[in-house]
Amino acid sequence: AGPGRAMRAAALAVALAVTAVALAVAAWRRTRPVREVLFFPSRPCCIEGLLAEAAEPGVPARPCPCPLPSGDTALSRLVRRLLSARRSLDLCLFCFSCPQLGRAVQLLHRRGVRVRLVTDAQYMGLHGSQIGRLRHAGIQVRHDQHSGYMHHKFAIVDQRTLITGSLNWTSQAIQSNRENVLVVEDAEYVKAFQDEFERIWEEYNPANYSFF
Repeated sequence: AGPGRAMRAAALAVALAVTAVALAVAAWRRTRPVREVLFFPSRPCCIEGLLAEAAEPGVPARPCPCPLPSGDTALSRLVRRLLSARRSLDLCLFCFSCPQLGRAVQLLHRRGVRVRLVTDAQYMGLHGSQIGRLRHAGIQVRHDQHSGYMHHKFAIVDQRTLITGSLNWTSQAIQSNRENVLVVEDAEYVKAFQDEFERIWEEYNPANYSFF
């Protein structure tokens, strides 16, 4: 009985050690800062499953009848990062006409996430722009009122994750252009971009507009 008991005790100790290591690795993966680079153009993909999962967590998504694949692409990764927002999403975008990204932003708004959008006045009214739809949905939108472009292209998720790069949020850029997007969780960089957003948000407050 002695050797058998010792073997069982040793096996239990090994199992507990393996479990502890697995839990430690999982915790490290959850807490390590995000560092991700996305390159475009993105392969065509269907994001209906991502949107359905975000709209009704835990409910299996119905198969989408469209012929597009639902694999891992630069666009699907960008959508996942946006849909991870729980409290706030601040957008500072030169132009915004991608319907898939527009639907993701509206979904977050309906879910109770505070969404604010700063954009360029000259491009917000172009054919296909998502700005009108977002405003109609109740999302706060502000724009410039001077001759220079509001040419920023960044988003901040929950004041924690920065999404920035060369990408305009248009179908043309996503599907055809050579573009890059950097996704980082770095407090110093996030603060710099958040401060810039707040500065522009206040500058573009309609109460501060001057027409003469």
